[in-house]
Amino acid sequence: VQLVESGGGLVQPGGSLRLSCAASGFAFSQYSMNWFRQSPGNGREWVATVSTTGRSYAADAVKGRFTVTRDNAKNTFYLHMARLKPWDTAIYTCQGNEIWGQGTQVTVSS
Repeated sequence: VQLVESGGGLVQPGGSLRLSCAASGFAFSQYSMNWFRQSPGNGREWVATVSTTGRSYAADAVKGRFTVTRDNAKNTFYLHMARLKPWDTAIYTCQGNEIWGQGTQVTVSS
């Protein structure tokens, strides 16, 4: 039973990035799935959620720039990030069914 993120890295301000979270060991399609992030000196912050029906919800700080989608056939969900800003720099972690991924670093810098 695990979640494994991928897709983090370094991107310039204004750029885009897609994170993936692959699930295994549980009935993925039956759970809402979430993304969180944590930057140095700050607590963990909820970023976005995708419901079992595919509806996406995002925090005010990222609304209009980030969206979440899922592919139940692949047991994977995604965080699509656009118009990235330096303060989006953080470790992004996926979560669902009380399981947490290991996190992936996203750095927004020129």
